[in-house]
Amino acid sequence: MPGLPRFHVDTNAPHHRRPCCLWPVAGASLQKTTVLLCLLLSSISLSPTCGQTKIPLDTVKLWADAFGRDLYNTVTKYSGSLLLQKKYKDVEPSLSISEVDGLELVRKFSEDMEAMLRRKVEAVKNLVEAAEEADLNHEFNESLVFDYYNSVLINERDENGNYVELGAEFILESNTHFNNLMVNTSISNVQLPTNVYNKDPDILNGVYMSEALNPVFVENFQRDPTLTWQYFGSSTGFFRIYPGIKWTPDENGVIAFDCRNRGWYIQAATSPKDIVIVVDTSGSMKGLRMTIAKHTISTILDTLGENDFVNIIAYSDYIHYIEPCFKGILVQADRDNREHFKQLVDELMVKGVGVVNQALTEAFQILKQFQEARQGSLCNQAIMLITDGAVEDYEPVFEKYNWPDRKVRVFTYLIGREVTFADRMKWIACNNKGYYTQISTLADAQENVMEYLHVLSRPMVINHDHDITWTEAYMDSKLLTSQAQNLMLLTTVAMPVFSKKNETRSHGILLGVVGSDVALRELMKLAPRYKLGVHGYAFLNTNNGYILSHPDLRPLYREGKKLKPKPNYNSVDLSEVEWEDRAEALRTAMINGETGSLSMDVKVPLDKGKRVLFLTNDYFFTDISDTPFSLGVVLSQGHGEYILLGNTSVEDGLHDLLHPDLTLASDWIYCITDIDPDHRKLSQLEAMVRFLTGEDPDLQCDEELVREVLLDAVVTAPMEAYWTALALNASDESEQMVDMAFLGTRAGLLRSTLFVGSEKVSDKKFLTPEDEASVFTMDHFPLWYRQAAEQPAGSFVFNLRSAEGTESPGQPMVVTASTAVAVTVDKKTAIAAAVGVQMRLEFLQRTFWAATRQCSAVEGPCPESCQDSELDCLVIDNNGFILISERSQEMGRFLGEVDGALMTQLLSTGVFSQVTMYDYQAMCRPLSHHPSAARPLVSPISVLLTATRWLVNEFLLLLLEWSAWGSWHADSGAEAKAVFHHSHKHKKQDVLQPCDTEYPVFVHQTAIQETNGVIECGGCQKVFVMQQIPSSNLLLLVTDPTCDCSIFPLVLQEATEVKYNASVKCDRMRSQKLRRRPDPCHAFHPEENAQECGGTSDTSASLPMLLLPACAWVLPPQLLR
Repeated sequence: MPGLPRFHVDTNAPHHRRPCCLWPVAGASLQKTTVLLCLLLSSISLSPTCGQTKIPLDTVKLWADAFGRDLYNTVTKYSGSLLLQKKYKDVEPSLSISEVDGLELVRKFSEDMEAMLRRKVEAVKNLVEAAEEADLNHEFNESLVFDYYNSVLINERDENGNYVELGAEFILESNTHFNNLMVNTSISNVQLPTNVYNKDPDILNGVYMSEALNPVFVENFQRDPTLTWQYFGSSTGFFRIYPGIKWTPDENGVIAFDCRNRGWYIQAATSPKDIVIVVDTSGSMKGLRMTIAKHTISTILDTLGENDFVNIIAYSDYIHYIEPCFKGILVQADRDNREHFKQLVDELMVKGVGVVNQALTEAFQILKQFQEARQGSLCNQAIMLITDGAVEDYEPVFEKYNWPDRKVRVFTYLIGREVTFADRMKWIACNNKGYYTQISTLADAQENVMEYLHVLSRPMVINHDHDITWTEAYMDSKLLTSQAQNLMLLTTVAMPVFSKKNETRSHGILLGVVGSDVALRELMKLAPRYKLGVHGYAFLNTNNGYILSHPDLRPLYREGKKLKPKPNYNSVDLSEVEWEDRAEALRTAMINGETGSLSMDVKVPLDKGKRVLFLTNDYFFTDISDTPFSLGVVLSQGHGEYILLGNTSVEDGLHDLLHPDLTLASDWIYCITDIDPDHRKLSQLEAMVRFLTGEDPDLQCDEELVREVLLDAVVTAPMEAYWTALALNASDESEQMVDMAFLGTRAGLLRSTLFVGSEKVSDKKFLTPEDEASVFTMDHFPLWYRQAAEQPAGSFVFNLRSAEGTESPGQPMVVTASTAVAVTVDKKTAIAAAVGVQMRLEFLQRTFWAATRQCSAVEGPCPESCQDSELDCLVIDNNGFILISERSQEMGRFLGEVDGALMTQLLSTGVFSQVTMYDYQAMCRPLSHHPSAARPLVSPISVLLTATRWLVNEFLLLLLEWSAWGSWHADSGAEAKAVFHHSHKHKKQDVLQPCDTEYPVFVHQTAIQETNGVIECGGCQKVFVMQQIPSSNLLLLVTDPTCDCSIFPLVLQEATEVKYNASVKCDRMRSQKLRRRPDPCHAFHPEENAQECGGTSDTSASLPMLLLPACAWVLPPQLLR
């Protein structure tokens, strides 16, 4: 092609000039082609061209060496790293390094966890026995009058200063064991949702009967002080909780919490189930009926869990799956799928004539196919028929598919106030072992839907099978009140409570469910961090493959200033966290409850995804007996396989422990302090001192960890004197160098010393609990420790941090430098500690500019300097982030964002490699439904319509609050108001949604310590030289700034959403991952009384409740467009 530039390569004389290239004037197309060729050919090392600055390689190497030497001398001096290395070397003869047996370790952790969980089960069994015995001895009294402690009303007074009814004085005290909440550990109290009348005879009799649980709650807690919340959820709707607590309504005055909706209640009350929801979308369902039907479906979906399977079929004169991708199958009812179904249900439209037989046939066929294929729950199967009753031609379907065995239960929900078809709907339910209810208002849905759970529980109740249920991880919502927002992940152990009265045996009466919470954080403390090495960790997953606990599980996301749970936080699959397990060998083995091990090469993200470690990890796994959980332990190969053991006298260790600069990892368990109330006020260090001095013989401590701490305290003690001497001898100049020195050991011991006044420290959050990345936690070692452990011996890793942990541009920057201290015994090497300094970026800059003023074999001023206008010098780290630049706004940024040409060149020559990382827990903002954000402003009438709609809605809510007549109690209005507000608020918010993302991380290839070349940039050439800075993770880049290379695109380190096409997305949604089914299944019992199958409900309702759904139809959103 005529006019293209020619490239001349002179590899023998890289510093000599060559004849200038003549660049022709070309059209846009030619220029584009030229750019592409430049990108492809720019990896060739070329000589500078005519008139360009020559960058001598030996001078750049001199600068890098001088800067590296000055830097190394400063950080070794102020950190004392050589002294610390010597001190560990001195005690090497008394040390031993033991290889960790991963299988033995995981078995030991599993046994300890099993013992802890068994104690929780025993506590729950005690409650079950007490509740069933109390019910056996209780005679129902329709006119019972009984005052109890209502958790909402306690300590409330009326205008005369008297306690309100059910609101007597209830003493509350702050308790650290219960998250510092105000509780009463001597007695329980009772919570009821707003729509349950607190003096209903069923409620009063149940509350009175369950008073017998109070002494058992207290005895359980005294026997096992690690117990947290214990509770009894009644089938009538009340919730007895111990310890007693004050319950606060939400901002609308509503108590929305209903224990019968919770996963622990539903899973304990019923066996796993396959559900097909069949909903009538014919024309007769329009308006209010369709609104109630949608709410009913949503309520049914809320009663399903990850061990259940579901699909939804809509029918009119034809049938359609509301998610076409799920045609002909059942999908796991995890949170993702339930929320997806809810969105699709919300979009259902009515039209045509209802023909139910086709829909029922389809539902029966799905259930039959899944049963025969051994898929789904392999337990209960049911069809939920939701219609206004205009059904016909259904009997032949039941004859063909369900009679005489009636293995599929059919539950019917008659929507609306019309009773014409009530007998027909009841006949369907009663002849298919189901239950019939009529739902005429939104408020009816909750109670009526719950009836199907009681029917499914009958076989288990008649058999008196007290199956133990463990839930998936969840965040405690029963305490999400105005006084506390407990965001800790929990699992619950739950068991059903049955009526043992002989006269009601065939009825299978479920009294409720008892449960107790287990904080997963407490469970994971039984896998001590110090035994797992710098990069090791432990994790738990469920029988469905979902993460129960994992250091990389991120259940919360930030929206504005608030942290919120992600919609799918408890259905994150193991394969989405351990995503290198491409063949899912690890996942398969753990779900099958196997004991074993395997190895994997993994890429571990660090520093919020900006950096990555390449490790080979050994995975060890086993099951936890009598639970659906499996435990995994991860050890990194190399130093992660070894543990350093030593010994020292208690006297020496105690003396060196009691130094003001020494702290211990606050999250680690050196001594158990959370059981005895007298110990709870002790720090771990105080508890350890009491243990060692024999001052408190009742203290239980981890003796192996205590020995390691004592050894580390003795070995690191000279560091304090060393640092103190440095601080005392510091000149004014040196005070501007280093803010602090610090060290950490593998036993979680931390020492630090300030070289400046505390008010002058640039980053005050560093080494404090506020900055989790810089301290020892249950999940990980500090970032500076983890990076140092993978750095070559004697080399420092430098990291640029924004002061106070902020990310805002213009904030003062600080630099941390750290190095690992390794110990080798019998050819085995273990990391004993890491030591480092925090310094101001200004000092780093001064040192650098001073180093680059040097030159070799030249007397007088150097001909070249980094501060010349003809040279541009940058210092970057091994992940491409700029530490030093003449332009302050570039510091802390990724090189590719500043100079795309140079980053492209470094990538193409192999100096840097790009690593693609994945995040399967990301949150993305969905595309707006409006093509233009300003569209509502186009039509002036839209403002009036919006205002009118708001006024109508508020008027309806006013009616709702004012009304006190109808078939249900006035308190229910508040619940409906909450439903109304929630649904409309949900539609208004443009919320973030779970998504998958990929992002690049850039890593320097350490084998390439120096390189140089020329980048062709259209009309000019850009010369560059790269040189490794010795004993560090830093690189010096020197370039010619006179050539404009903006022709190259920027190289960005940003996450992009992984978009799946419709086919791939459907395949992913349909895929049935391996799972282990829960063992117990109670689908039928020959003594079951199937004739208790429901009846016509009271069809009266309050006017506001009938009007409430109409707000969705008064002014359709389409009118606002």
